[in-house]
Amino acid sequence: MAAARWLGAAAGLGGRFCRTMLKDHNLRTQQSFHHLAPKKPFLPPAVWHNAVRGMFIQTQDTPNPNSLKFIPGKEVLESRTMEFSTPAAAFCSPLARQLFKIEGVKSIFFGPDFITITKESEDLDWNLLKPDIYATIMDFFASGLPVVTEEAPRTDTAASEDDDEVVLMIKELLDTRIRPTVQEDGGDVIYKGFEDGIVQLKLQGSCTSCPSSIITLKNGIQNMLQFYIPEVEGVEQVVDDDDDVEKEANST
Repeated sequence: MAAARWLGAAAGLGGRFCRTMLKDHNLRTQQSFHHLAPKKPFLPPAVWHNAVRGMFIQTQDTPNPNSLKFIPGKEVLESRTMEFSTPAAAFCSPLARQLFKIEGVKSIFFGPDFITITKESEDLDWNLLKPDIYATIMDFFASGLPVVTEEAPRTDTAASEDDDEVVLMIKELLDTRIRPTVQEDGGDVIYKGFEDGIVQLKLQGSCTSCPSSIITLKNGIQNMLQFYIPEVEGVEQVVDDDDDVEKEANST
């Protein structure tokens, strides 16, 4: 049934990938890659309102129980995303630096209009973390400071003159059909390379340590890429050096 739903997106499509992108638009906007994994019953997002600052902040659960999506009702990073896995990585963001000062915050992810916070462990109670996170976000936006103060790194999904036809199609499919859906769950997926038929991807935000990340890659992203692009034989998740160091530390 899951495969049928994914393949159904191609009904009535003609030509190759670039002429298929506008078809079956509702598949992207209504279906989440995490639909194949068990999820908790939907609950209306919580809303925090501070009358003094005049700001509403909504919270939304993600498929990762250790990650929570905060929606401030204001633009965060326009159309791009940024992830901060350590306090040192937050040198270019005053907001991320302030959030890292909250005890229990493990990593921070900025989307176009949301902030995903990942806590250090399941033992930490979100009800204890939320007040400090709410206050930090509200104080920051009230200050008028920019979310990032230096030029953000170029995302690897951006087209390059060195990209061949297959890589360009992979990147376009990621940007137009896959990343927006993953971002709805408080995460993102970044292109890292294509070699010997294997697309290398990095998961960010709530997807980084999500129990259903493998299902997201295999049953969601891989199936869609393989359908539209025959040259794709599979996908694999890659991690940065900082992630490798963190995993080794956690295993000792």
